[in-house]
Amino acid sequence: MAIELIDELIELERAAWAEQQANALTAEAAARVQMAITAHARATEQNRYEVEKELKRVVRHPAAE
Repeated sequence: MAIELIDELIELERAAWAEQQANALTAEAAARVQMAITAHARATEQNRYEVEKELKRVVRHPAAE
């Protein structure tokens, strides 16, 4: 089963990744991403771990698409 991601989730992760790259990631930003991942996984009945793994792959390694 392919993991389904929504644009809002991708944008949240992109922002958090940019902050992390700048050594400026806050606990609040990280928590927002984690809560969004959990909510999305529940709403779409997907495995939370698999959603997070796919989200990180899409954001951090876009050339692999």
